[in-house]
Amino acid sequence: MRLLYSFILRFFLFVFLQSFIFNQLEINTYVHIMIAPLYIMLLPFDTSVIRLLFVAFLLGLCIDSLSNTFGLHASSLLVFAYLRPLVFRWFSPRDGYDTIKKPTIFDMGYTWFILVFGILLFFHHLWFFFIESFSFQELLLILLKTLPSLVLSFIVCIILQTLFLKKSK
Repeated sequence: MRLLYSFILRFFLFVFLQSFIFNQLEINTYVHIMIAPLYIMLLPFDTSVIRLLFVAFLLGLCIDSLSNTFGLHASSLLVFAYLRPLVFRWFSPRDGYDTIKKPTIFDMGYTWFILVFGILLFFHHLWFFFIESFSFQELLLILLKTLPSLVLSFIVCIILQTLFLKKSK
């Protein structure tokens, strides 16, 4: 029960941080910091795909309603949640994932986290900016927004983990 309360509290914290802090930052026209995918990433390994998709849609819908982004966050978080089990399977240890561990940088190691979260975050950002422009003719602009946003979002997500998470026992 305590674990459920921590996930609910973390859910509202991510909605607040993304909507009221990171969506309001004007760094550059090409850079948007998105930390909401980290919430989906930190869900337990044994979370079902249906539950992942539901939580991702709910998280994205809350952020979209507070940010006036008309479904951009919801659709890109759905892509993230849909690809998560596939990418996890690609980088799965030989014996499978330990259910005691969490998909964090501390429990799974830097290499695993950088590869897995980096791939998932890249597809999240690519989808977000593609849906935002909704045109293949602006592919260069999409990439110009995706790459710096990806790097900065990734760095912020790692900083958030090191500040607020601890290693599992």
